[in-house]
Formats: sequence, C-alpha cells, structure tokens
Amino acid sequence: MHGPASSGWLLVALCAATGAYCLLRMRSSDETQRRAAGDEALMGFGMAVMAVPGSAFTPPAWVWPAYAVVFGGAALRALWVARSGRHHLHHLVGAAAMVYMAAVMTASPTAGHAHGGSGVPLLTGGLLAYFTAYVLVSGARLLPAAGIAGSAARGSATAARRAPAWGDRPELARACRLSMGIGMLAMLLTI
Repeated sequence: MHGPASSGWLLVALCAATGAYCLLRMRSSDETQRRAAGDEALMGFGMAVMAVPGSAFTPPAWVWPAYAVVFGGAALRALWVARSGRHHLHHLVGAAAMVYMAAVMTASPTAGHAHGGSGVPLLTGGLLAYFTAYVLVSGARLLPAAGIAGSAARGSATAARRAPAWGDRPELARACRLSMGIGMLAMLLTI
C-alpha cells in the first residue's frame, strides 16, 4: 500500500509521533479528552504500522485480517459512543477506512503492499473526498483569528496563569487530528 520508501518512513514517523502524543493526552483531567485520545492513539499507531514500507518488512498473511478485526471493533465502539458526540463519527469513518484498507491488503497482499491494490474505486474516492474535506476544515480551524491574537497580547500575563497543561491544549489535539487526516489521505492515495 506504500509508495517510495522515504515517504513511507516519513508517514511512519508522523503517525507514530501523533500516536505517542495522543498517549500523553490520555493523562488529561478531562474524561472526554482521555477517551478521544485513546481512540486517536490506536489510530496513530495502527497507521504507523500499516505505513511501514514493503521493502523493509513484509508482514505475515494473518496481520491484515487481524487489523480488520481490531479496527472493526474500534468502529463498533465509535458507533456506540457517537450517541454522545459528533466527533466520534469521525472516529467511526477513520476506523472503517482502516478496515477497508486491511481488507484490500488481505485480498491482494503483494500488490497492495507494493504500489497500489485492488480497492473499490467508488469507496476509495468517497473516503478520499471525506478526508480531504476533513483536512481542509481541520487546517482552517488551526488558523488564528485576528481578534483573538490582539486580545491575547494584552492579557498575556493573565493568560499565562490560566493556560491549560500542554496535553490539554485544544489546538494541539486539532493538530494531532489534522496530521492523522493527512496520513490517512496519503495511505488512501496508494490503494
């Protein structure tokens, strides 16, 4: 499912770093943030392992069905939890995309692991459209607003005392989700 080895290793590093940061976010005092961080850590590490270049390691045949089971369970959990929050629908789509990619790898492990598999073009296109829109919206949310920047400069001493811990900062969580969305796009492009 991977392109050139250098871009594959960059994707592995991005996804592993994102997964590690999400593990740190699990120490948050906010329970909803902890739960979301756990789901995102699973996704980050799963994507990192899936992105390992085929020239470095060819996994045994049982790995892809195991991926489908693990991320199928994550999708069911996200579906159950989605009753309480819209963000969990994104976790559902992400987990379903991982199941889809694992199924493609199971059906065509050698072709899929090298430079493109036999995915369903309509489903792949739909996932690409979703993650493209998600990345664009997530990136726009990270842009600072002009009014907020001016007011932050005036009250920086007060803001420094009330600043959340670095693991609880919402902009870092958004950046984490953005990087995983970009990683998912990169992986889907190779199907």
